[in-house]
Amino acid sequence: MNIALIAHDKKKELMVQFCTAYKFILAKHNLCATGMTGRLVSEATGLNVHQFLSGQQGGDQQIGARIAYNEIDMLLFFRDPLTNRQPEPDVASLIKLCDIHNIPLATNVATAEVLILGLERGDLEWREIVNPKSENGIS
Repeated sequence: MNIALIAHDKKKELMVQFCTAYKFILAKHNLCATGMTGRLVSEATGLNVHQFLSGQQGGDQQIGARIAYNEIDMLLFFRDPLTNRQPEPDVASLIKLCDIHNIPLATNVATAEVLILGLERGDLEWREIVNPKSENGIS
């Protein structure tokens, strides 16, 4: 599965902790992330993470485009709802794209844990049936 990771600035450390805790599940899948989030996760966990641009430079839009083309199977977007952030990723458009394309989405660590554990159990295998992927994953 292709899993995208995005985290607002105040949630980046939480994303790193989450990916560290679930490293052995995530290692079985193709990961991509916005720039800084991807770098932090990769450095902390050793996981291979394809890094797009930073969110401020359009990385969230790059991930959104892949969602629109049904190339992402899950989005973990740890957002900070308490900080006013003009240049941060456009939450509403990413949520809308996930809804349109039936992409499982977690916007907090509790939901992300449910999705990751479900992924490990095989609960999301329907994504592979509905949308078969090449072996190469994200490019």
